[in-house]
Amino acid sequence: MTNKARWEWEINNKTNFWGNGLKELWLYRYLLAGLVRRHFLLNYQQTVLGPFWVLLQPVITLIIYVVVFNKLVGISTETIPPVAFYASGIVLWNFFSESFTGTATTFRDNAQIFSKVYFPRIIMPLSVISTYFMRFSLQLLLFLLILTYYHFFTTFEFRITFWILALPISVLFTGAIGLGMGLFFSVITAKYRDFINMIAVGVRLLMFITPVIYPMIAIPEKARWIIQLNPLTPLFELFRLSLLNQGYVTPLQVAYSVTFSVLILLGSVLLFNKKGDKLIDII
Repeated sequence: MTNKARWEWEINNKTNFWGNGLKELWLYRYLLAGLVRRHFLLNYQQTVLGPFWVLLQPVITLIIYVVVFNKLVGISTETIPPVAFYASGIVLWNFFSESFTGTATTFRDNAQIFSKVYFPRIIMPLSVISTYFMRFSLQLLLFLLILTYYHFFTTFEFRITFWILALPISVLFTGAIGLGMGLFFSVITAKYRDFINMIAVGVRLLMFITPVIYPMIAIPEKARWIIQLNPLTPLFELFRLSLLNQGYVTPLQVAYSVTFSVLILLGSVLLFNKKGDKLIDII
């Protein structure tokens, strides 16, 4: 009798929507950690300031927003200091936009690696969003330092309320939307490179229908429904409510954003797993 060989995994021409499961991802956990370290180092290698760019970039953006939208345009931030208001929007928006654009070109950026080495393709976008989550964590710390300054040296009072429990919800599902949209468009950009330019333009336009530079109360009531159709809107308002105690959001709106993020992430993961190996021949 001959014993049938047992393999830990088998590479063949069949693909499925669910990939090879969480067990295989766990086997590649060290690769994931190595890729996160690689992405972080490559972003700041051979730069004068190095990792300080993580904090310098939002600071420069913050200064521009305060000068343009608060001083020149005169958009009211109500009782929240303009610096704190714009910083909250910048921090969360950077996390979403970088997660989206960073994963949307997964196949184009890693064509040489995918064609030579086997590993679960989903590892690469997971490493990208993990890197940007690290950046977000550092920028969030900077934002908390800004709040601390306003609390002790101005009349603005920073109070921790039970809404702080909603902070992980806003961050988690914002990242889920960014990752989900990125995975979906990574399949499209592998075939049609024109979409790469469209994504860059689309992200800029999306920011203007997301409450990053203005509070919801500043939008005329008749036009407010347009902003509320954006699933990111409740998450941004919830983020501000959790840290600044001011935000205009209802449980139904949060449920809408959570449902959208779960559906877009689940659908995109299934599509990515199904098409991932087949796209190698195209790119």
